[in-house]
Amino acid sequence: RTAVAQPRLGPVAQWPAMGPYRLLTALPPTPDPAVSPLLTPAHTELAHTAEVYLDCAGQAGRTAAALGIHRQTLYYRLSRIEHLTGLDLTSGEDRLLLHMGLKAARL
Repeated sequence: RTAVAQPRLGPVAQWPAMGPYRLLTALPPTPDPAVSPLLTPAHTELAHTAEVYLDCAGQAGRTAAALGIHRQTLYYRLSRIEHLTGLDLTSGEDRLLLHMGLKAARL
């Protein structure tokens, strides 16, 4: 399941190489209620934005460049993500919940 979701792990994922995905595979298949609003078809762009932002360690410049958007557009999307999820992206725990929830949803 993880190897399919993360092609960088290869066609068959080796347990030690899976890193944080070892923990994610143990989570229940039901998404966290805070993350659920981003998993709807209407919000796929926001979910992708959130995941790229978190993958870029919250660095706005890197995220905007990776997404090919203006920083102000990124800030607008991040504000919408916070509004939809009720999470505060300045909180490390909220960022962790969102990041893990988005990654787990793709498994």
